[in-house]
Amino acid sequence: RYKSVVTPRRAAVAIACCWIVSFLVGLTPMFGWNNLNKMQRTQELNGSHTEFVITCQFETVISMEYMVYFNFFVWVLPPLLLMLLIYLEVFNLIRKQLNKKVSSSSNDPQKYYGKELKIAKSLALVLFLFALSWLPLHVLNCITLFCPSCQTPHTLTYIAIFLTHGNSAMNPIVYAFRIKKFRTAFLQIWNQYFCCKTNKNATSTTTAETGN
Repeated sequence: RYKSVVTPRRAAVAIACCWIVSFLVGLTPMFGWNNLNKMQRTQELNGSHTEFVITCQFETVISMEYMVYFNFFVWVLPPLLLMLLIYLEVFNLIRKQLNKKVSSSSNDPQKYYGKELKIAKSLALVLFLFALSWLPLHVLNCITLFCPSCQTPHTLTYIAIFLTHGNSAMNPIVYAFRIKKFRTAFLQIWNQYFCCKTNKNATSTTTAETGN
């Protein structure tokens, strides 16, 4: 039922919704959930009459309550656990199908489920890399919030931040190496837009149509 359920229109709507939600969640601090009022109160309590200056550092301006309770506990951890359960169920179903004794024929179900297993492993690898890239930073944020006296090394924080940014570059690489259709599409895009090479088949087809 996949082709009838996941139509191009529905896929486009789902992707658009993901981007809209991501923008709203990511820009929430700009809507007021930040440390501005906290920093102003701190300056007033210290009795300082100097000009109010904000130090532009992440942990200074971003509320850790937002990062932990809202960002991590709502938008990262639950979806991550849900996807983990879904993949476990997918692997369980595929394993059951592969263990069944099937007759060898051109429409061998084992060949089909073997292909599905390879794709499922590729997507599970993407999920694993996401967890590996994002959990360290969120764990450090939890330590900062729940243990204010604990000092985390700046180098460790920078590595965790680098991992979160690097995760965006990992997915295309995994897709390209593990899934043939993605690899073909990436090579086509690379040749067309970066190496200025056109698709010979598409060119010959266009030429033939023009001649006709």
